[in-house]
Amino acid sequence: MNDYPKVSESILGEEDVPKTNTELFLSLVAQHFPEAIKDGEVDFNALKEEMGEFAEIGSEHYCFTWAGKQAAKKEAQADLFGKTLRFKPQDSLNPDTTENIYIEGDNLEALKLLRRNYHGKIKMIYIDPPYNTGSDFIYHDNYSMTEDELAEVSGDVVDGVRFQKNTGDSSRYHTNWLNMMYPRLKLARELLFDDGVIFISIDDNEQGNLKKLCDEVFGVNNFIAQFTRKGCGGRQDSKWYAIVHEYVLCYAKSALNFQSGKEIKTDEVFPFFDEKKKLKFKTQMLRKWGENSKRSDRPNLFYAIKDPDGNDHFPKLSDGEDSCWRWGKEKMEQAIQDGYVEFKKKGNEWIAYEKIFEPTAGNFNTKLYTTIIDEVNNSTGAKLIKELFDDKIFDYPKPVDFIQKIIMYSGISKNDFVLDFFSGSATTAHAVMQLNAEDGGHRKFIMVQLPEKTDEKSEAYKAGYENICEIGKERIRRAAKKIHEDNPEAVFDDGFKVFEIGNTTIRWNGIDDETLMELDKYSNDKDKIDFTYGFNDIDVVYEIMLRQYGIPVSTPIEKMPEISERTYIFADAVVVCLEPEINDTLIQKLAAIEPTPAKFILRDSAFNDDIELKDVSFRKLSALIKNHQTAEERKSKYNNYTVEFI
Repeated sequence: MNDYPKVSESILGEEDVPKTNTELFLSLVAQHFPEAIKDGEVDFNALKEEMGEFAEIGSEHYCFTWAGKQAAKKEAQADLFGKTLRFKPQDSLNPDTTENIYIEGDNLEALKLLRRNYHGKIKMIYIDPPYNTGSDFIYHDNYSMTEDELAEVSGDVVDGVRFQKNTGDSSRYHTNWLNMMYPRLKLARELLFDDGVIFISIDDNEQGNLKKLCDEVFGVNNFIAQFTRKGCGGRQDSKWYAIVHEYVLCYAKSALNFQSGKEIKTDEVFPFFDEKKKLKFKTQMLRKWGENSKRSDRPNLFYAIKDPDGNDHFPKLSDGEDSCWRWGKEKMEQAIQDGYVEFKKKGNEWIAYEKIFEPTAGNFNTKLYTTIIDEVNNSTGAKLIKELFDDKIFDYPKPVDFIQKIIMYSGISKNDFVLDFFSGSATTAHAVMQLNAEDGGHRKFIMVQLPEKTDEKSEAYKAGYENICEIGKERIRRAAKKIHEDNPEAVFDDGFKVFEIGNTTIRWNGIDDETLMELDKYSNDKDKIDFTYGFNDIDVVYEIMLRQYGIPVSTPIEKMPEISERTYIFADAVVVCLEPEINDTLIQKLAAIEPTPAKFILRDSAFNDDIELKDVSFRKLSALIKNHQTAEERKSKYNNYTVEFI
């Protein structure tokens, strides 16, 4: 037995999958449409013809494209090597019990690092990306084209002659933003649950491009709504008209599976929930404009409906004069049938009321406008930040209650994950904790933020916050404390584990000759050969965790001193033994772990390149595990474990 599986360096881990997506697609097409396979590849024109679609000669197709799009597509599919998440216990709060995560670093790298652990696990994503208002945003990726390369493909250079374009109108102005957003949205879609949903805040600068981009990434059919978010007062920097709104685009992973917390409509449908008043109310069904309408005003709206006694009930004013209903007869009958009209007796008279439903998750009687109306504008977010920090620390933070509304609209359960990978001052984390405190939920948040430096002249810098991550982490700590003060009986997860994106801790297979020669000096120190400078065991175990499917990064790592000083377990399923030497005693202890773990991970160097020792140890471990198991455990279909090596 000479071929032993190794822990994958790749995050995608395609080598662990029997068929790649391309191979799987080829096999499916070959099974159902064999005529469409030509020389081992799919002939898409032939495939369309097999499905009854015949292209017209010279036909043109709608296409949304920009300079660098192909590079952005490749980046979305490219694996991430040489990076990991490094645990920062000193910055964390209640790390042993929390399920919340805060990640410092570039969000594209973070999304790639999380793609195994949270693939299809995130129920709701909210992001507030850079609006591209003309100032440079700092998300520059490795795949970005140089200015000259971009100019070549965008038309800024023609026949060797450089043409200068207006900065605001040039292709680079929008192209850089699109190239930044595309791979992040592609990865975000991968992380979404089948009935998951994403909400994206944006303003007029890129709203049109974002809509087209999302149509492509998520699919036109999965567009749910575009909300208009209103504030109060005019925007001072508006050139012609006072712009007092932004947008929130909503897309589902699959509209067929999406279940919103409330049914979202794009037009006015009664009864509706007044977001401004935030309370349940009833409106009498009589038509009103200024004064109460009379029968003579709208005679077509005067007709009888059946009251609870079975008698005809006509619209009447308080003085007994004939009035008219708010709706026509057909709409009224449908509203009564749907339960939107209720009768209440006042004295001896029945009065018909419109029934308004309190918005609750799963209550499809609640209809909404696609306008999200804040009681006040972004100043509520700034005001709350000022209250928490006793100073103006962060510009234009989103209001907490606004994010709470977004969470309500998502149809998220009380145990789901919420992801925000442009987390800024961590308003989303604050909103999740606040909502959990109010309704007893166990929603988990994952925040990702680039440690962008604060301006040395800013109040944040003067207060000691050198980057935005420091603000976000401190905001979560202070918010948790305030929520406890305001809700002394509430029990919620008020902690978070902090990670930063850093260089790998494991020396994978790709060591160059120069490094190998340098490592030869330390041939007697296996740690220096196997791991990178500054490593620690916990970071190594977390890096291994990132290669496991479906295990949240918040999962606690437990030390197993009864096995050895450098043996760890997480999720009660994966045992990582980092001992530099393997002997019979250690093998026996590993085999005796109950219940049997799903996976054992050992160091290759622990066997000193002795293939025979490795083979004997492997078979001995297998035999000992069988001896420790009961007959029922050995027969169980779940009795499968693997052994991998680093």
